[in-house]
Amino acid sequence: MEAVLIILAIGVIIFFFRNSLKKPFLRTEEKYYTIDDQYNADRRNREKEIDTLLGKMGKNGVQDLSEKDRKRLEELSKK
Repeated sequence: MEAVLIILAIGVIIFFFRNSLKKPFLRTEEKYYTIDDQYNADRRNREKEIDTLLGKMGKNGVQDLSEKDRKRLEELSKK
């Protein structure tokens, strides 16, 4: 009898938390509903990368960045 109650309790818990259990396993990539959503997501990613590169700069400005970072910053600023 106790085993049945335990199994029933586990079933009820899984039922109430089924949506939160699905999300980590099923959602592996971002889903864009429109072209605008994809554009805005790409723009946010570019802005985050630019902010990271600008955060690396110190007193000497662009001179503090590596050659690779300078090229990437130029590339991102042209878009």
